[in-house]
Amino acid sequence: MIGATKRWLRRNHKGLAIGLGVVGAGYFVAQYVVSKVSEARERMNSDRIARENLRRRFEQNQADCTFTVLALLPTATENILEALPVEELTQELQKKRAERLARLNGAEAQSSDPGSATTSVTDDDGRSLASFQTDSYIHTGPSGESSIEGDGQRLKKSKAQLWNEVKITAITRSFLLIYTLSLLTLLTRIQLNLLGRRNYLASVMSLASPPSDAATIKLEDHDDDIGPAFGNDFETNRRYLTFSWWLLHRGWRGLMDRVQEAVNDVFATLNPREDITPDRLSELTMEVRRKVEGSTEEERRFTKWLPYLLPPREEEETVLQESGVLISSVPSSPETAVTLRHLLDETSDLIESPSFTRILTLLNNEGFTMLIDQKCAANGFKTSPTSQPAPQSFSSTATIVPQQTKPHAKLATVLAVLTREAHSIGNGTNPPNEYLVGMEQGVRDLEAFAAVVYSSNFDLEIPRSTLVPTVASGSASSSSATVRVGEGDLDELRMSASSTLGASWQVPSKDLSSPATGNMEVMDSTFEKAWGKAAAPTDNSEVL
Repeated sequence: MIGATKRWLRRNHKGLAIGLGVVGAGYFVAQYVVSKVSEARERMNSDRIARENLRRRFEQNQADCTFTVLALLPTATENILEALPVEELTQELQKKRAERLARLNGAEAQSSDPGSATTSVTDDDGRSLASFQTDSYIHTGPSGESSIEGDGQRLKKSKAQLWNEVKITAITRSFLLIYTLSLLTLLTRIQLNLLGRRNYLASVMSLASPPSDAATIKLEDHDDDIGPAFGNDFETNRRYLTFSWWLLHRGWRGLMDRVQEAVNDVFATLNPREDITPDRLSELTMEVRRKVEGSTEEERRFTKWLPYLLPPREEEETVLQESGVLISSVPSSPETAVTLRHLLDETSDLIESPSFTRILTLLNNEGFTMLIDQKCAANGFKTSPTSQPAPQSFSSTATIVPQQTKPHAKLATVLAVLTREAHSIGNGTNPPNEYLVGMEQGVRDLEAFAAVVYSSNFDLEIPRSTLVPTVASGSASSSSATVRVGEGDLDELRMSASSTLGASWQVPSKDLSSPATGNMEVMDSTFEKAWGKAAAPTDNSEVL
């Protein structure tokens, strides 16, 4: 038996060797395939976790933007209400009316035929002033009296002068608050998304750079060497966010002069006692907006909003000192100064980009639509939504309504609505600010804008030394490992912005692979290149 087995093995040793080789090769191939499948599964799971992490961070960042706007808005509102005191002017008119009634009543007491003449004289003023009293707000000085004074003495103004001031002040105040809310919303989105991007990079680099002694558990933060490189330090973030102080305390004043001049030009000839239709009010509002924002798309593109949002470079130190963030006796570190300068320069580029102007125009459209075509139409003209004019947009035209069915109201009634709505526009507490909610929900491009800010310029943020770190091994040799900083996730974020924009935003696609040249021109900015990639058509995009 043993001899026969040996002879059989000698005769078939080649076949057996080949068979064993095939089996061994198959085993190793199977093990290789299994390892690759396992590796692919782990990579897909890791990518899914990273994608969800990025999505969660981005969504939380946008929620933080909303809360930040609501927290900052009351500061600007208080300053604007104090500078444009419509309620105090209304009190002056009420006092004049009371004095006139007292004089007429005294004259009637001496006449033999008191009666309807007095009522007819004061009816118009009474109805006009009553519209201001309903649900109105009183914003007075510490003494509770009107502050219309000059050189220590109360200025004596005629009724016509006071009505004209009420008209210009009420319209200017509500329009100015719309612009302030839009600008504050965009500035906050830029600031928090720039910091969110840098913090995301810091967390990724922290995970990609484990401590050398992995067996030792350390409770202290190991991000100290990486975080400051990306602005993930408290002092830099605090100083950068403080620059919203400029819009809240200084920038709105320059904007107020601009809006007030436009309102004066457009509404100067209107008498508060005359009737006005919704179409006419919408046309006048659009005329004011053309003077403030620009009549054509080209003019709006080159309108300068930067002076209202950020201070000149020579006043940056003053802003930090007046806001209480910077103490003159404590110098800032060079690293903080360099990082802050980088953030401010990038913010300025974003504000001066055409995309910023377009988003701002869309936000203004939503704000003025709610103010003029919804609130004024419902509360001033008592019209239903079906009879309202077309929404506020530079490309829209008012709906033509037959003359016999056209609603109308006194301009004074509309002014009363604008006076009350100013407090709603500047509302930063409960109930939720309807205007901010309308802007965020009505302008989907706002989230796309934030996505591009969040996902652009990653190549400029990451130092080259951290992109390819050296991993020390036990042997004399060492290997290099390239750190993936969520590039696929960032592409998805950009594609999500593209799907949100759709075909409504025509921006030519540009290459993102070329290094930044430092050119400060708007069309050559790095942000515009990122925006071009975000707006490029894609087949596998999904909504964020």
